Amino acid sequence: MKYVDEYRDLQAAQELAAAIRKVTTKSWKIMEVCGGQTHAIVKFGIDELLPEGVTLIHGPGCPVCVTPLELIEKAIAIASRPDVIFCSFGDMLRVPGKDHDLLTVKSAGGDVRIVYSPLDALKIAKENPDREVVFFAVGFETTAPGNAMSVFQAKEEGVTNYSILVSHVLVPPAMEAILSSPTNLVQGFLAAGHVCTIMGYEEYCPIAEKYKVPIVVTGFEPLDVLQGIYMCIKQLEEGRAEVENQYARAVRAKGNRTAQEIIKKVFEIVPRKWRGVGEIPRSGLGLSEAYRMYDAELKFETGDITLEEPPDCISGLVLQGVKKPNECPAFGTKCTPEHPLGATMVSDEGACAAYYRYRRRGRPDA
Repeated sequence: MKYVDEYRDLQAAQELAAAIRKVTTKSWKIMEVCGGQTHAIVKFGIDELLPEGVTLIHGPGCPVCVTPLELIEKAIAIASRPDVIFCSFGDMLRVPGKDHDLLTVKSAGGDVRIVYSPLDALKIAKENPDREVVFFAVGFETTAPGNAMSVFQAKEEGVTNYSILVSHVLVPPAMEAILSSPTNLVQGFLAAGHVCTIMGYEEYCPIAEKYKVPIVVTGFEPLDVLQGIYMCIKQLEEGRAEVENQYARAVRAKGNRTAQEIIKKVFEIVPRKWRGVGEIPRSGLGLSEAYRMYDAELKFETGDITLEEPPDCISGLVLQGVKKPNECPAFGTKCTPEHPLGATMVSDEGACAAYYRYRRRGRPDA
């Protein structure tokens, strides 16, 4: 596997780590935005290669993790209906709601199906015209084009028994919310490479200029992350605050214009509540007026469901970078992947799941 070997080369990693140590003269705090980057950092011990004064802060870069509790409850309510086929990516099925999750609904007889694309859900709707089919549309800008296309095609083909439960969130407003917080510790960002393949990185330039923080668009392999850290620290040491693109093999400044057009056609920017963080203005996508008949929240009248987070879970502080997962009293005891308190312990991109898998001290297989 050429590309895995190429971006996981031990000697190249050691050389990049040495370059980081050489350029670093001060203490710096850098946030990686994406959960995929967090897992690479923890799995490969990238943070342990860095100078003592360089701290990596794990950000809210897992869309599953930031899906609010009340939306999980709405999904459970809809999926429990006998007339509904509820479709979702697999990582949403074990995200805990108030009392149970979508997998519990499935085990109780609910028609809950794992699909690999929203277009699979649309196909199911066409094959079952006497049933309502709902797709759980979760994600950052990365998954928005596919979800938008499913709705666009449904309207074009006159499919009326299909709808989506929307939980799309946008990265730049979350970064601004972190930077403007009185508890902010972040001095530089590693931006999410996959989001930028869709949206480009020009929208980050005003953030870098306004808050005087360097932002480096970064990939997900060990060498990507190390090079992104090097580029970010070099800017910090030189007193620069610019947007740079480490992930040039996949990301262009203007992104994917075709994908952006379908997002713009089907969705509109709305306020969005983030699990453990609260509502952030203009930080989400909702269906535009022309496609609102495909909004599952409106179709099934679930707007009045509101819930508070469980008090034992500090996932909100983890998502904001204020706490590390292993600083939670429930970590590895009350909260495990088998019995999670919060989504950060469930998702493949969740910081708590990464720490449990790779940094849990005293585990039998350690």
